[in-house]
Amino acid sequence: MKKVLPVLGTFILILLIIPLFALIGSNKSPLSPREKTDTTTYLVLNHKTGEVMKLDPANYIKGVVAAEMPIAYHAEALKAQAVAAHTYALRQIDAELKNPSPELKGAYLSTDFEKGQAYISVEELKEKWGKNYEINYKKLSDAVDSVINEILVYEDKPILAAFHSISGGITESAKTVWGKDVSYLVPVKSEGDELSPNYETKTTLTASEVEHAFTQKYKDIKFDKDKTKWFQILKRSDSKTITEIQVGSEKMNGKDVREVLNLKSSNFEVAFANESFTFTTNGYGHGVGMSQYGADYLARQGKTYHEILLHYYSGVTVKEIESSKKESSISQSSSSENSNTTSNPSSKVS
Repeated sequence: MKKVLPVLGTFILILLIIPLFALIGSNKSPLSPREKTDTTTYLVLNHKTGEVMKLDPANYIKGVVAAEMPIAYHAEALKAQAVAAHTYALRQIDAELKNPSPELKGAYLSTDFEKGQAYISVEELKEKWGKNYEINYKKLSDAVDSVINEILVYEDKPILAAFHSISGGITESAKTVWGKDVSYLVPVKSEGDELSPNYETKTTLTASEVEHAFTQKYKDIKFDKDKTKWFQILKRSDSKTITEIQVGSEKMNGKDVREVLNLKSSNFEVAFANESFTFTTNGYGHGVGMSQYGADYLARQGKTYHEILLHYYSGVTVKEIESSKKESSISQSSSSENSNTTSNPSSKVS
């Protein structure tokens, strides 16, 4: 589903590799599932205060959209984000109903982006937006309220509505990033992402900084005296994500390097000069599902939120749910999407 990306307002932001929430399942010990819940109230743990908040769906989704997407984005992009966020929330609620997480203290959702989706309160928005609060909140409310009863489904079940800040021009597959095929999370072109001022990022680190970072996590890693041999990119996906890279004496993937060095994505090039390494990164986030910058670009080209969502999530359907029947819409996840991975696909920077 780490966050502050300057122009994108990404609070990740986030995005860097975040412990991902169960993309397709969980290893938690079975507990007695809660069969019923108040369908008009979402129980949300404020991870900063430990308080379990009772929020109606619209107010919760407004807080998520405001935290996850810049308010300057087109209204149709905000609507797309709202539908994706609500879908993700219902899927998470279903998981908690069947197998509660003790750390959530009885809640179904958390404001901790490492455990799902980010959330920002009205009080925080007033401070953040200042004199622009009223106009911004109206824009946010109009967008969310207009789509609050819509979610994305595949085979009549809420999808894993992953999203990220900026793709590398083509989104990535769930298989490449999390090791599990998900039929609707496959690579698609994301026009406009390369126009983002944050599309390309350069990170320069000294050789000693690089060596220290890797030896902190990989205790047995060894590095050649010839520093030009420290990084050798071996394989990439069609979306340019590094799937295999030799780092010193260890083979790993781009996600591992991204996590160790706090890079913006796993799509990068490495250059060595003057005893320093420069990592040139394209995109921001894990690259799976909807690109937020791409959604804004498509909206500004006249695309509706339905068209945006159906572009990024292949073969899904937008389904309208009645607020009084939300519980019935929280369907059990299909067995094909319930195997082990530990990831937080909602997070833009995961």
